[in-house]
Amino acid sequence: MLARAKSWARSIKRDVVALWLAARDPRVPWYAKAVAAAVAGYALSPIDLIPDFIPVLGYVDDLLILPVGILLAIKLIPTPIIDELRVKALGQQKPKSIAGLIAIVIIWVIVITVTEWLIWPSAADYFAQH
Repeated sequence: MLARAKSWARSIKRDVVALWLAARDPRVPWYAKAVAAAVAGYALSPIDLIPDFIPVLGYVDDLLILPVGILLAIKLIPTPIIDELRVKALGQQKPKSIAGLIAIVIIWVIVITVTEWLIWPSAADYFAQH
């Protein structure tokens, strides 16, 4: 069972790099490039959208969202192209995604801003009451 889990993890890493390559390949349709870029950017980002220290939810992205995104992206890419990119991905070093990092930081800033706006009264309301 442990060997199967290691094999699955290696295939996930390979597929993420293949999707990163697919997002830059001119033979891949634009909609598949968009999905591949989003999945690869998220997977290669140095931070998670949902941090792992949050109980249960922290691992949902790693165990559910990411594999589903990978499967969707792979289904959108023509089979001969994704097979070629998978072989090419085996010889590549895992890239880092600065764009993925920036996107996640922007999402966190938006979530924090909206939460603050919904939970705390505005300063103008506070001063008007006092």
